[in-house]
Order: sequence, then C-alpha cells, then structure tokens
Amino acid sequence: MKSKKLALLLSLVLPVLFLTAQPPARTAPGQSAQQAEGNAAVKKSNEKWKSEKSVTHGVVTIEGKTINYQADAGILVLKNAQGSPTIGISYVAYFKEGENADKRPVTFIYNGGPGSSTMWLHMGCWGPQKVNMKDMARSSAPYSTVSNNYSLLDASDLVFIDAPGTGFGEVITKEMGGAGNRSDFFGVDEDGQAFANFIVQFITDYNRWNSPKYLFGESYGTFRSAVVSNILGQRNVSLNGVILLSQLFTYSNMTETLSGNPGTDLPYQLILPSFAATAYYHNKLPKKPAALRPFLKEVEDFALTEYALALNKGADLDQASFNSIAEKLHNYTGLSVNYLKKANLRVNGPQFEQALLGDENKVTGRLDSRFSGDAINPLSENAQYDPMDSYIGATFTSAINSYMRNTLKFGQDKQYKTSGNVQPWNFRRRGFIGFPNVMGDMARAMVLNPTMKVLLTGGYFDLGTPYFEGIFEMKHLPMPASLQKNIQYEYYESGHMVYLHPESLKQLHSTVAKFIEDTH
Repeated sequence: MKSKKLALLLSLVLPVLFLTAQPPARTAPGQSAQQAEGNAAVKKSNEKWKSEKSVTHGVVTIEGKTINYQADAGILVLKNAQGSPTIGISYVAYFKEGENADKRPVTFIYNGGPGSSTMWLHMGCWGPQKVNMKDMARSSAPYSTVSNNYSLLDASDLVFIDAPGTGFGEVITKEMGGAGNRSDFFGVDEDGQAFANFIVQFITDYNRWNSPKYLFGESYGTFRSAVVSNILGQRNVSLNGVILLSQLFTYSNMTETLSGNPGTDLPYQLILPSFAATAYYHNKLPKKPAALRPFLKEVEDFALTEYALALNKGADLDQASFNSIAEKLHNYTGLSVNYLKKANLRVNGPQFEQALLGDENKVTGRLDSRFSGDAINPLSENAQYDPMDSYIGATFTSAINSYMRNTLKFGQDKQYKTSGNVQPWNFRRRGFIGFPNVMGDMARAMVLNPTMKVLLTGGYFDLGTPYFEGIFEMKHLPMPASLQKNIQYEYYESGHMVYLHPESLKQLHSTVAKFIEDTH
C-alpha cells in the first residue's frame, strides 16, 4: 500500500520537478544568467527580423542608350549596439550590369515630408520605369508606367530609400520582438542618423565603400541631406556630391511660419520672385514681360533692396513710400493695390494662392503653382488645398503598388505606406534655438570635405520652398567664402517636383548626369 502511495506521489511530483526545474541557459565564461537570457532573446529576434530582398532584371533605354540592370527590392534591417533589430527600412536599388563597382557611382535618393516615402522620385524622376503622365493632364485608372527615357541609371547606380515608417518599412518595437522605439527615428537628428546608418550598412553589404557616392534629396530631403552629409563626414564616409531639389534649410524662411514668428520680414522677400513667376504664368501681370528669367532677376534685386528697406522700416515707413511699394508689388505679383495695402505690403504663400485667381473663384497650387483648381471657399483668406495633389496622388500611389509587386516581385504580403505616421516629429536640436535650421550642418560637411560639390536645383513655380529662398540660404552658409565655388545652381520652369514637367525632367537629367560625371 505504501509502495502504491509512493508511486502515486512520485507520479504527481516528478513532472512538476521536470517542468519547474529546467536547466538554465548555458552561460559563457564570465557571463551572467541574465546576459545569457538577453543574448538568447537577441538571437530569437534576429531569426524573426531579417533583411530580405527580391532580385529581378530589366532593360531601359535612356536617350538612345540601352542599359541592362539588376533591381534589388527589399527591406534592410538595422540593429542597435546590442545586435537587436530596431527598424526595417525598405529600398529599391538598381545596378547597371557589367560595371566595375569600385568605379561606378552610387546615388542615395529620397523624398521629404518628413514622413514621405520615395515613390515620387522613384516613379516620377529617376527610376527606369515612370508613371505614364502628360505633364498637367489628369489621368484615371487603369494607370500604367512607361520606360523612363531620362532615368539617372546611365550616370549612376541608384538606391531609393523610403524614410523610416514609410514604404514597406516599420519600426520593430519590443512588442514586435525588437528593440526599436518611434522616438529613435522620428526627429531631425534621429532621422539623419537612421539614413546615415542605412547608407553605411548598404555600402558594407554591397561592398560599395570605394564607389563615388552621392546624396539626392527633395524638399525635406534637402534638409535631411545637410544632416546626413555632416554625420557621414564625421564617420569618414566621403561623399563626392550632394544634389538638392527644392531646398529648405531653415523653417524660419517659410511664410507659413510667420504667424508664430511675428516681426520677421525676410520670408516675404524670398517668396516674392516665385509670386512673380506664378503671375507671369497665369497672365495676371499688368504688363507681362517678354521673357521670364530677366524679369525674375529684376524682382530678386527689388526684393533684396527697395522692398527689404521698406519692410525693415516698419511703422516708420512714410505714406508716399508705402504707396510706391504697393504699386511695384502690384506690377510684380498681379495682386490689386488695394489688397496689397490691406496686407500691409506683406502677403504669405497661402494668401497669394487664394487671391491671384480669386476673380475666377480658383486657387493656384502650392508646390506647383502652374496647377489651379476651384476654390473650396471663395471667401477664405487662404487656399484650403493644393490642386496639384488631386492631379498626381492616385496616379503615383497606384503605380508604385503595382510596380513593386508585379515587376519587382516584392511586397505581396505587405502594405506600402506612401506616407507614414511619424508624428510627433522632434524638431528640437541640441545647441539650437527657434525654428529648425540645418545651414550649419551643410557648412560643416563642406568644411570637413572641401572637395565635395553641391548642386542646388529647383522650380520657379514652387511656393512651398521658393527657389530664391534656397539661393539665399546657400549664400549665407556659415563657412569660408572660398567654399562657395563648390556650389552650382540650376533652375527650371516647373514647380517643386520639377520632373512633372517633361522638358524640365530632360534638362534636370542632363544637369545631374553631368554633375556626377564631373565630380568623380
């Protein structure tokens, strides 16, 4: 009886002992059990979150030249110092086949936002396939892509990087088995570090350390490029060039920020030439000049001299001068003298977009003021939307989703985020006060690497990042004046997304391809 009771007792106790007394994870000499468990967790997360890619091949004809290429579409997983995955960043890389990688340039390309994917530059500008659009004409489904006669693949291998939290990428949080936090990536410096880390990892994985290297950023991407070029320079990653499209280096130069920064008149001066270009395009000038560019040079000179002096006088400006400036602004912008006087000679971008075509109950585009659309509220002070978006948004979104899955064979089980939820964005930077500013980053990068060249490009019809603002910022970089010779300027009769205008895309391709050829 006792033996049966003992057997019964053992049958109940032994499984518990085996379940609760499993041997601890093996530890390396000098390693604690906690460290061993941590290493096991890292190993498990690394097994789950790995870089992945799909490799395809294609052919593109660029200005009569046939190029065979390899396309790698994938997600590159970045890790922290402990080896735990923190974020997956999606990308598409194109490599011209049969080239010596050590001598072949590679250009890292991204859009802005912050929080935008890079579908715009990928499918509208530099990729071997582009959206099938006819400049400003509306299109509807089914959408299609066509071979891009002005792809940059003739001059450089191309790496299109979707910003953290966009494209197929995502932050790999602790809940997902990683170690990433949103705050690690969604900010000026955080974003810059992420892009720099991606680039370093990419040139390591693909053995491109010795290749001539370039950055190409658009809009906030130019802001990012200043930060990234500075970070890479401090890591001894040498860049041959930085190419900027539709530049913004400091938010204080935007007229949209003036309500929170009263007493600052510089943005009114810097946007004036873009107002003039827009009025010229829409035939709203009292006396339209024969050519655009000489006219804009005249407006630029006025903005920095007579107009600047009048604004700087503030309440001390006499009535005669006030009336004279209002008349000249009328001649340069097409806005009525009465409107300009009511505005105290100071009109911001959204006000101009609403007012210029107000007699037609229409508004102009912001990022490309060639576009126009019906005003949502004709009595509103400011334009309430950007007509350009309604022309291009669906076309690009459909094209990138179809192209990635059907042509590049990647992302069938994933969602492509054309824009990401990156808010709140950390604009605060150590050592900086006021509005975000990266002019010092760009200057430092150029000082650290005095052979690096910079190409600034943009469109005359851009009211979001006015072309004259970019010129002004470059001319005021805090660096030795001798380095100014390393900066080149080219502008086109288009808007923020210069490449939407076919002739401007052709010109942009020639400019950028020559810049790359001349700098390596």
